[in-house]
Amino acid sequence: MTDTVAQLRSRAQDEASRFPALLARAEHLAGTVLLGEHGRRRAGLGDDFWQYRPLRAGDSYRQIDWRRSAKGDDRFVREREWQVAQSVQLWVDPGASMRFSSSKNLPTKADRARLIALATAILLIRGGERVGLTGWRLPPRRGDIQTLRLAEMFSEDGEADYAEPEARGMLPHARAMFVSDFLADIGPVEAALTKAADRGVRGVIVQVLDPSEESFPFDGRTIFQSVGGTLAHETLKAADLRKRYLARLAERKARLRALTETTGWQYLCHHTSDSAQVALLWIFRALEGGRT
Repeated sequence: MTDTVAQLRSRAQDEASRFPALLARAEHLAGTVLLGEHGRRRAGLGDDFWQYRPLRAGDSYRQIDWRRSAKGDDRFVREREWQVAQSVQLWVDPGASMRFSSSKNLPTKADRARLIALATAILLIRGGERVGLTGWRLPPRRGDIQTLRLAEMFSEDGEADYAEPEARGMLPHARAMFVSDFLADIGPVEAALTKAADRGVRGVIVQVLDPSEESFPFDGRTIFQSVGGTLAHETLKAADLRKRYLARLAERKARLRALTETTGWQYLCHHTSDSAQVALLWIFRALEGGRT
């Protein structure tokens, strides 16, 4: 009994220590992406002054700032800063397949997925956006407390080998990001993105893969077993499977690309051996481009 209690306490401590470490690394990663003075500011609805610009065809004379225009011969319009925050909803695959890493020198797919998702959330929240999860557990909100909630929930592991994208609770005309290895049945992914597109939601899907999943460096007798232990396959000639495996992986990538093109989303394949900073910058720009 004592041993059981000690084991539970140890596991609880390990779980509790994960999300502060994730948060610290995500904060550091987000800090490497410089937004610039005008990175998120734009003309539109709002009360704060943004800039003066010359009067253009189609502008109303009521927009003219006569005090600024009196300083010269040109007419200037006073533009206000865009201040309507949008909602961004995230889904990060909690499945056991994401806890795979082919080397102790590489992060697991789950670790990298959570890192770039949380860093993305930090950047968006700093920019005044509301960020939350798909589904009903954590609606989009702003503020540091929301960042802490996201870090805590991203640190949760699922029990199943593969998880299906959560598409419930998608807010109309919001933006979204799905992060997974997308190696399971693609049907639920197609259903989720189609449902999102029907609600006017645009976003990105990020496929996170281990380098070994791209190269299939296996030969001879090999036992392939799922991280969750529910699936296993033994072969004496693993090299004979390489060609078929790589063809199926290429087909899966092509279907994901086609799916994003059809639904107005964008697709990125990221490897755990690549720079997380580069992925974060791509994601942030892609979500920016998806604003309505």
